[in-house]
Amino acid sequence: MVGYFTITIKTILIDATSFSNTVKRKIARVGEQNEHNGNYTLSAYLIAQLGKKYTDNANKRITGNQLLTLALEKIKELQYMAGGMVAFLEAEENTKLMRFYESENGFIRFNTRLTKSDVEKNHLLVQLLKVI
Repeated sequence: MVGYFTITIKTILIDATSFSNTVKRKIARVGEQNEHNGNYTLSAYLIAQLGKKYTDNANKRITGNQLLTLALEKIKELQYMAGGMVAFLEAEENTKLMRFYESENGFIRFNTRLTKSDVEKNHLLVQLLKVI
């Protein structure tokens, strides 16, 4: 094993005011818009975990882009069987991570979320989506 990912379906709330008209139209096809605030509620594929194994130099056998591509290809298979067109993930706000997801892989920020944990200190996660 050189890397792993997990996928689940989760409901998300999106403020699409800053998105392009093309992205808004695609989200509108699979989501419900709140008439009062314009936000969309929809079910989307969450890439819940994405990681590489670093022992024994295994991390050099697969790139982050290759691993993310494998996750997105699996989501496309799921779309064929169950529908949907939006994938999203959550990541710590880190310049390198944001460049990886936004610039290199076409994800768009749509919200932030504060984690809640009894074990570790709460921290902020950036939520990013991609229309597939």
